[in-house]
Amino acid sequence: MTERTPDRPGHTPDRSPAAPDRTDAAGRPVTADPHDAAGPDTVGVRHGMFGVRGSGDTSGFGGLVRPTVLPGSTPPPYGDDDDKVVRALTAALQRWGGASFAEAVERVVVHCGQLTLHVVREHLPAVALALRDDPDLRFEMSLGASGVHYPGATGRELHVVYPLQSITHNRRVMLETWAPDADPHVPTLTRVYPTTDWHERETYDFFGVIFDGHPSLTRIEMPDDWEGHPQRKDYPLGGIPVQYKGATIPPPDQRRAYS
Repeated sequence: MTERTPDRPGHTPDRSPAAPDRTDAAGRPVTADPHDAAGPDTVGVRHGMFGVRGSGDTSGFGGLVRPTVLPGSTPPPYGDDDDKVVRALTAALQRWGGASFAEAVERVVVHCGQLTLHVVREHLPAVALALRDDPDLRFEMSLGASGVHYPGATGRELHVVYPLQSITHNRRVMLETWAPDADPHVPTLTRVYPTTDWHERETYDFFGVIFDGHPSLTRIEMPDDWEGHPQRKDYPLGGIPVQYKGATIPPPDQRRAYS
């Protein structure tokens, strides 16, 4: 059963008869907040199978053109346990002081049945701590940290995603935050979830996200003297020649292009 998402701190809903109020499954009123009403966000257009530029397309899919669209925020009620999570987190942040839910969480997205909270990077540790320690939440486990690079998303090109699992309540939530290419800093979550240590190192290694406060932010896959971050979309597609049964296969950036 879905339950009402509470009004955000400082937000005074319009309770006049003309207000576009809705009700949840329990019959309680839910007022849509513009904070939750952003539509899908197109952050770029991908050309070819892998979006390779500058080195020729060797996949044969050079004519493929697809927009990169991020799902928009979801208005309440969210359904199932998602309303309980949002309501409990709102109450926990208000109870503990500091940033409110509206200040810390830019948007709430329910996409393909998965609840994702888009958190302003400065407030990421506080939100994670509330999710871990509040009795109604108890997201005790972080399942990793993944990086994403959207070159066309000006001012928020680098994203980091943390999947959290509640063993107590058998729930999962995703935390997503972002940073610009010009300032690729995100607070570390190792003080809240120590197991994110190596995952954040890998995200730094491959995407260049600098996790402030990390105890040992060094490369974990690439050599220490490697230049650049290989999983960024603007990383050049290079390689080394490979010899196979007497034949020499040139690196990708030297092969024949199909477009």
